[in-house]
Amino acid sequence: MEHVQHKPYPGPTPNYGSYGGYIPEQPAPPPAYDQKSPYEGERFKPNRTINDPLFLIFFVLQLLGYAALSGIVLNPWSSANGLGGGIGKSGGQSGTAVTVNRSTVYLLLLVTAAALLLSTLYLMLTRAFTRMIMHITLVLTIMLNIGICVYYWITKYWSGAIIFTVFALLAIFSYFSFRSRIPLASLLLQVVMDVSKHHKSVYFVAFVALLMQAALAVWYVFTTIATYNQYTPGNPNCAKNSCSSGKVAGLIFYETFSFLWTSQVVKNVAIATLAGGPFGAWYYFGPHEMGEMPMHPTTSAFGRASTLSLGSIAFGSLIVTLLELIKMLLNMIRNNANADGHPVEACLACCAACFIGCIESLVEWFNRYAYIEIALYGKPYIAAAKDTWRLFKDRGIDALVNDSLVGMTLTWGAYAVGIICSLFAYLYLRFTSPSYNVDGSYTAPVLLFAFLIGTLCSLTLSSAIEAGVSTIFVGLGEDPQVLAIRAPELFGLIVERYPRVTAGVPQV
Repeated sequence: MEHVQHKPYPGPTPNYGSYGGYIPEQPAPPPAYDQKSPYEGERFKPNRTINDPLFLIFFVLQLLGYAALSGIVLNPWSSANGLGGGIGKSGGQSGTAVTVNRSTVYLLLLVTAAALLLSTLYLMLTRAFTRMIMHITLVLTIMLNIGICVYYWITKYWSGAIIFTVFALLAIFSYFSFRSRIPLASLLLQVVMDVSKHHKSVYFVAFVALLMQAALAVWYVFTTIATYNQYTPGNPNCAKNSCSSGKVAGLIFYETFSFLWTSQVVKNVAIATLAGGPFGAWYYFGPHEMGEMPMHPTTSAFGRASTLSLGSIAFGSLIVTLLELIKMLLNMIRNNANADGHPVEACLACCAACFIGCIESLVEWFNRYAYIEIALYGKPYIAAAKDTWRLFKDRGIDALVNDSLVGMTLTWGAYAVGIICSLFAYLYLRFTSPSYNVDGSYTAPVLLFAFLIGTLCSLTLSSAIEAGVSTIFVGLGEDPQVLAIRAPELFGLIVERYPRVTAGVPQV
């Protein structure tokens, strides 16, 4: 049966192909073999069973426990008027000096608002300057890192100066080492942005996830501040409660664990929704005008991701959460060593945190492909992870560097948002001098919270774009000839650079 060539509305415009010096002679024709059915292998027709139910139960229980703990600490904190404090310099100095007070809540609420604004602006920048976004974000991040390094060295904030110097060097190295791969990765990003322009549900899902992340961040801020107020030794509430530093540390650890895990699940449900919805439907069924795309693919994908596959998504998210907690503990050890005047221990902890961070990034990258398998086929996490590893081996890791380059660019943007939020928190603490932070003992945790809020908000938005890029790679591995119809210039460039990729993945 003869293939019918439909104009691929989301495909790159002709001048995209010349970006970076590559000018294809003609669009690559579809391969000679027949195109597979979009529903092959139960794709888009998953089994109606709940996958990984134990992790689903564990996730629900920890969230209920977090809600119960939040209610316990927020009720007396609200009755005590947050131990005083307010916004600005006069407000910050009016509260209790024993522990963090209401002024910290105002600070972190301002950080959350700044994270929302910066994340939205970054998404708008990505959409407006698609072809140059990789150069722009990498160069801006290098400049931002250098500026913050200089500031921290001048202000003698040693641990911050060391860690941001390392990040600045990594940013410079990443830009020059990946520069030759930018043309293909940019073309991938452009195709995804073009698809997004024709599927408004991409931005709807991204913004809903972002608002949920912001709400979680606000809830987390209030809960942690109330926990400090409730159980820190020396505060007025200790007359009614058993207070100790160990209890505060344990509760804050659990609250942070719950916040990180829930945030990861929200982000990854959004990834599965987009992969199994607009991006997957575009790749396998074609544009709406072809009349083959199912009705409401985004709604259907969200229904599967938030019910039958929620346990599998929670499973993968838990692994990343545990790695993030280890990294945070190492950062706390580094800060304490730096405060106690032990630079060697601080540097060792810093290196260990960077190592764990690299492992965490690799696991997140791997998990994103597993979530796409979960979204398309409804597989449990372990089965999806095995198929993902087979996809990596058969297709070649080298081509996947282009996907990681897109992810790295968007992650650097999220990292920049987090840095700006932490810098804002640092300047706020420095110029308002709140009563509880006269000796600077609360500077590190406040900066950590600010960085966490800013980074998570931005990552939630950028994950929408990463989901599209990764979905194209999964589709390219399973059914490569489809891409020759959807985006011919992108297919031609991939054939030239990575011929092994377009051979497809052997089915087992």
